[in-house]
Amino acid sequence: MASAARRGEALTILLVSSAHLVSHFHLLVLISLFPLLRDRLHVDFIQLGLVLTVYNVFSVLLQTPMGFLVDRFGPRQILIGGLCISGLSFVLVGLHPAYPWLLGAAALSGVANSTYHPADYSILSARIASERMGRAFSYHTFSGFLGSAFAPPFAIGIGLHFGIGATFLIAGAVALVIAVPLTLARQLDGVPQHMAQPQTAAAAPSRALFTPMVIVLTIWFAALNLSTSGIQSFSAVALMKLYAIPLAVASGGLTAYLIGIASGVLTGGYIADKTKRHADIAAAAFGLMACVTLVIGYVDLGYAVVVVLGVVGFLSGMIMPSRDMLVRESAPPGASGRVFGIVSTGFNMGGMVGPIIYGWLMDHGQPRTLFLVSVGFMVVTILIALGTDRSARAKRLTTAGARSL
Repeated sequence: MASAARRGEALTILLVSSAHLVSHFHLLVLISLFPLLRDRLHVDFIQLGLVLTVYNVFSVLLQTPMGFLVDRFGPRQILIGGLCISGLSFVLVGLHPAYPWLLGAAALSGVANSTYHPADYSILSARIASERMGRAFSYHTFSGFLGSAFAPPFAIGIGLHFGIGATFLIAGAVALVIAVPLTLARQLDGVPQHMAQPQTAAAAPSRALFTPMVIVLTIWFAALNLSTSGIQSFSAVALMKLYAIPLAVASGGLTAYLIGIASGVLTGGYIADKTKRHADIAAAAFGLMACVTLVIGYVDLGYAVVVVLGVVGFLSGMIMPSRDMLVRESAPPGASGRVFGIVSTGFNMGGMVGPIIYGWLMDHGQPRTLFLVSVGFMVVTILIALGTDRSARAKRLTTAGARSL
């Protein structure tokens, strides 16, 4: 029985992680094709930037409503719909590679993207045993980074040899193929016998979801994104301006940062399964990140900056499973899809604001300030995490006291 349950969990993680891989893969395919799209469609980078704005706006506006739909109609059905919408949007651009179609595809991809986090986390929360939940979340997050890593060589390789249309067609087909096993996996609609029986979504009315903890976590997710988006988007350019580091070294630092995130995510999954102090883990890791980032901004490390950025990435990745566990623990019974949808909106909002802040700093010749601002947002995340931990401990003590009466 135990081995069968483990196999069921492994299949669940594989299916959900495959969908998450597609979400990151599609976005990075689109971004990677910008240089080719600019020439093929005769547009400028501002117009291409508008494509990403449309994508993010639809994703942010619909993520919370999608969480409600997940809890109402079931996460598997919503996830299949997201994959099909995203796949078909890419296929349409492949058949009609023109700017208006690209904007339409961005809107549809934003709709699709709004389904992934609420549906994915809802399935994992219902299907994976608590003692392995941290690792399940880490595998899910890792799959997203894997999709991001595959996208640039795929997009450029196919685009240069077979054209932009073929790139979009193949990328769209990938999503449709991934949707097939999810369509057949009807067992994901139920809950394994070895787990506690779920409560219905009616047990958690919508008005009860916007608790102080959920609101704080939404702000925390925004601060998390703001603290790292500058490093991920502009660290290479900032290091070149600060220390005259060669492009190859600066780009190598960004690669090390991304590899560090991926390895940190897997490590963080095991840590999250070994402790209940998820907020403390996040605060400690961000404290170390802030110190290391401050060193990068003020000390010319030469080629060693590649290794140091790898450390920053590792610490950033290590936080993510604990982050997801905090959201899961804050969700009322039967409402994980809605809560993840609400909280993830904060992350997307941070993603919309961050590039503007850090881009403005770089345009005004402030590369060192970029690292200082990142550290400032890290301090905010530490304070929120410590406050969250104290609130959670007080709640546990109150609950334990009530049970003893």
